[in-house]
Amino acid sequence: MCMSSDCALCFLVAGWYKGYLVRNKDRQGAFPASIVQLRKVIIEKQGDQEVVLSAEMPLVKEVTTTLREWGSIWKQLYVTNKKKRVVQVQRLMWDLMEWRSQLLSGTLPSDEFKELKQKVTSKIDYGNKILELDLVVRDVNGNMLDPENASVISLFRAHQDATTKINERIKEEQVRFEQTYHNDQSHLYVFVRKFVVRIERSNYLIRWTSKGFPKDVDMLNNLKVVFTDLGNKDLNRDKIYLICQIVRVGRMELKETGTKKCTLGLRRPFGVAVMDISDIIKGKIECDEEKQYFIPFVPVVAENDFLHSLLNKVTASRGDSGGQGLWVTMKALVGDIIQIRKEYPHLVDRSTVVARKLGFPEIIMPGDIRNDIYLTLWTGDFDKYNKTTQKNMEVIMTVCDEEGKAVPNSICLGAGDRPLNEYRSVIYYQVKQPRWMETFKVAIPLEEMHRSHLRFMFRHRSSQESKDKSEKNFAMAFVHLMKADGTVLQDGLHELVVFKGDSKRMEDVNSYLSQPSTRNQGDVPKGGTLSRSSVGVLSVSSRDSFTVSTLVCSTKLTQNVGLLGLLKWRTRPELLKENLEKLKIIDGEQVVKFLQDTLDALFTIMMEHSQTDDYDILVFDALIYIIGLIADRKFQHFNTVLEAYIKQHFSATLAYKSLMSVLKRYLDVSSRGEQCENYLRTLKALEYIFKFIVRSRMLYSQLYEGKEQKEFEESLRRLFESINQLMRSDHNTTVLLQVAALKYLPTVLQDVETVFDAKLLSQLLYEFYTCIPADKLQKQKVSSMAEIVSSKLFEKQGKTNLHARQRTND
Repeated sequence: MCMSSDCALCFLVAGWYKGYLVRNKDRQGAFPASIVQLRKVIIEKQGDQEVVLSAEMPLVKEVTTTLREWGSIWKQLYVTNKKKRVVQVQRLMWDLMEWRSQLLSGTLPSDEFKELKQKVTSKIDYGNKILELDLVVRDVNGNMLDPENASVISLFRAHQDATTKINERIKEEQVRFEQTYHNDQSHLYVFVRKFVVRIERSNYLIRWTSKGFPKDVDMLNNLKVVFTDLGNKDLNRDKIYLICQIVRVGRMELKETGTKKCTLGLRRPFGVAVMDISDIIKGKIECDEEKQYFIPFVPVVAENDFLHSLLNKVTASRGDSGGQGLWVTMKALVGDIIQIRKEYPHLVDRSTVVARKLGFPEIIMPGDIRNDIYLTLWTGDFDKYNKTTQKNMEVIMTVCDEEGKAVPNSICLGAGDRPLNEYRSVIYYQVKQPRWMETFKVAIPLEEMHRSHLRFMFRHRSSQESKDKSEKNFAMAFVHLMKADGTVLQDGLHELVVFKGDSKRMEDVNSYLSQPSTRNQGDVPKGGTLSRSSVGVLSVSSRDSFTVSTLVCSTKLTQNVGLLGLLKWRTRPELLKENLEKLKIIDGEQVVKFLQDTLDALFTIMMEHSQTDDYDILVFDALIYIIGLIADRKFQHFNTVLEAYIKQHFSATLAYKSLMSVLKRYLDVSSRGEQCENYLRTLKALEYIFKFIVRSRMLYSQLYEGKEQKEFEESLRRLFESINQLMRSDHNTTVLLQVAALKYLPTVLQDVETVFDAKLLSQLLYEFYTCIPADKLQKQKVSSMAEIVSSKLFEKQGKTNLHARQRTND
């Protein structure tokens, strides 16, 4: 018997069924009852014959049949190497399978079921068209038309309508598919197969024993990671490398020397492994999921071979690895992380570790909340003081609260590893100026950020255990995560003040927390004594220096004071007007990074002050600035983010009243010839302004069951009349505004027609075009009308009046 086939069952004996294929009764057999799924059927008699029909809903049956048909075609497309079509059909099939599961669940409310049915039938028709299969003709409810019960004329018209809709859908899908194919985030899947060196970690962190196995037995044959959020900027780099920094944990020297007991657990540099993966990640090389790549291992030779310096040497030249290295399989994946889990379940499963980018992806979608600080131990310069040789310097970092207690599980060395309470640096033997360049992540709850700071302790480590036990911390440094003005630590290098004193006193926050932590915080004198505390005195070391680098990747913590004032407007309401005005001078990258929170703040202000118009214009102007920002080429990929926010996160039910009021006021003032640059910006932002208006009205209508619909329609009618009044204006200053209105008004129709009578809207549009003098803006008017003609509004019943009135006027 064939798997996934429909069988007619004759009888059951001792856990076995006997039966035959419905499609071919000659194929009979017996099979275990455990692999059979029973389904209800309907048996109809047609003359002397019995016809067996499935009792499942017709749409589910159609989806099942479609998937079987597409599945065989999809295999042929793969064989003929039609890559783009294979990906396209695969995504269509994934959607149908997911929707089929929802249909079978039987838990959908009637409105959601109706919406899902429309999506399913539309997807099937689209797929059939691009695969050159037969066109399915449907009625208005999405059901297949029965040719036995439909007239020839009605079938012909249904074919015409279906063909037109599907062709439009193909154009939309092709644009969307091309954008997805070229602009989606890229990811690199890596499966570590084998090591032939002792290794402790790399920045997907792997703990490897000296026996040649993962330290965690559960990770055996399961060392898989996906490096995510690789955008166009990353892919456009000349060279992209996969880098492993290899650290040995154990004695100071690799070989035992002498009979004295050695200090264990020291983190020592061991080597690097580097591979140029530019062609793989850019898709220039076809990756077989089973093909293994060898990445050669290059060991550290001298103590001044810092790991990052060794990486530079290795990438510039090729040396002989002596057969040492690691074997990995790699594959470039395209799509968001949810999509690649769905499309590559055999690669990206629940055990696959996801390593996010150090920094933000090119597009930050609403709901993508991060609160990470990446810290890099950069460099240091430490004097040997009373020792005959240079120190073996170890830096111990902890995240501490305002009482000096360590914040548990706040440090992450790499994706796939458990969080730690403290970080211990690599130790370079007798090096005065170590350059660590070690990066790790600090991740603590948002509410703890303002109370936390990073504390660094410096300690000499001896190779002999007896001497090492007597060593104490000889210096310390610290840095606040949050500044006094409420902003988070700035990105970049920070030269920290190195303090000396008693090791116990250095652990007491009262002795250092109120002091400057960085050299740029005022003039901290080298060798100077700081203010006396209740515990004792710490002095600034004149011989030692220490530098770290930070990169904040947070969608909740900003480094801009002006933006912080707006996001936290309730704490200083008296500065609200000033902060709203400042938004327009804030760097665009900061605004788009906090797009959801900024929009939430603006609409919350509007909602909470809905009884007055004190802030309406300021909020409206701020919204216009944000929309204009996203229209800029530099940030245009955030259009999808704004769309997603409006559909999924926007919730201001009263916003439409204020938005329409301010928009009408601007239109009325501009029609009188008064000049203002913001009027032009407003017209350019019409599409999204109306998206907010329509969405707000729909939410209000759902909440209050259609209340105030007449008032809304009247306000919208007056708004369109104000636009028409602008078009009648003969002031020289309004010409540019009229051109903008002709260009951008057609973009609002698709949204407006969902909440406004199509016939009345057509009448308003007729007046919009006829109020412009015949000899004025002819080219722009024709271009604008062409956009209207190609819109869905033109196909509705109201177009008849528009045609008739236009012909009469002509």
